[in-house]
Amino acid sequence: MSTAPDSATAPSTPILPPLQIGKHTIDSPVVLAPMAGITNRAFRRLCRQYGQEGLRAGGATGASSLYVSEMITSRALVERTPISMRLIEHDPDEEPRSIQLYSVDPVTAGAAVRMLVTEDRTDHIDLNFGCPVPKVTRKGGGAALPWKSTLFASIVAAAVREAAPYDVPVTVKMRVGIDDDHITFLQAGKIAESEGAAAVALHARTASQAYSGHADWSRIAALKQAVTTVPVLGNGDIWSADDALRMVAETSCDGVVVGRGCLGRPWLFTDLAAAFAGSSARVEPNLAEVSSVLREHARLLVEFHGDEGRGCRDIRKHIAWYFKGFAVGGQMRQQLGLVDSLASLDDLIASLDLSQPWPSEAADGQRGRAGSARKVALPEFWLDSQELNDEQRAMIALAEESVSGG
Repeated sequence: MSTAPDSATAPSTPILPPLQIGKHTIDSPVVLAPMAGITNRAFRRLCRQYGQEGLRAGGATGASSLYVSEMITSRALVERTPISMRLIEHDPDEEPRSIQLYSVDPVTAGAAVRMLVTEDRTDHIDLNFGCPVPKVTRKGGGAALPWKSTLFASIVAAAVREAAPYDVPVTVKMRVGIDDDHITFLQAGKIAESEGAAAVALHARTASQAYSGHADWSRIAALKQAVTTVPVLGNGDIWSADDALRMVAETSCDGVVVGRGCLGRPWLFTDLAAAFAGSSARVEPNLAEVSSVLREHARLLVEFHGDEGRGCRDIRKHIAWYFKGFAVGGQMRQQLGLVDSLASLDDLIASLDLSQPWPSEAADGQRGRAGSARKVALPEFWLDSQELNDEQRAMIALAEESVSGG
């Protein structure tokens, strides 16, 4: 991979110390955010490879960053559905092994964590309280759940209770709140800290924002002031290593969580590791290099799915992200979006002008979901109280059955 020609090649003083998540020391204080259909074993492997390159450039060794799995529903895991069992698979050299769980019920959450730790399937568990997707929030899950403060506390407590004897840290990822009138992050952060969470991560948007507008980084700074005994991680609008450095400078957070910023840019982890080590080296690949990464991603997806057709269908959504800013052409993009074999992908890549340099600003900025602000889908009367009523308690007991997470 090419780096910017005027980049510094020697690291200087680290910007942040390593991130400590329970017993795990993460040399580059960066977390790959769980993304449905994205952060499977194939994509995590690519990101890890580039993170290690950045770590070596910064003169360090060890776990480059923390790479979290896709969100997995606790009930599906307890029932050992084939999809959930595949989603919790890790590469032999993947360390620490990290899994994100979704749950709306403390009993099910505890059972899922117990399965993972007693069977030695993970080294770190993250709890999802940030998902804004309607099929999740209308059942009281994801970003809707911290509003019910006692339920939130009981789920975190159940997970920590089961994981602690095995020295597996539990972290919490959440949003600012449901909407501007129902802000939950400060209360939730303090609860998570008091119940034994090893770190808290804040996506600085409300559920009603979804992925629209701008993340309000001042909320991360406020959480850092409120939560004092465990790391606070910032998430939202990190599209480059310089964005990450700016977030840390503005909020004093202990590390960053990167989601959409690495779509079509797994080498962002090289940049992040180098940046936090104090180096200004940045990766600026030409089209030949980007195409090579895309092709390797496709190969890994074929391997992950065990099916060439399915792996090639999976890579289609990534293609526009990889080629953003390059002169590829509409017809070619359409053909790439229909690729059905590695051989056809090779033929299409070979027809491109692979000598194109990195397109700089044209390649920057938003990728992935955006959309617009919306009213959050919630269970009936959810906002009337921060405690569950009897009807909501019965609904919660059944809610995980209808939310697919694996």
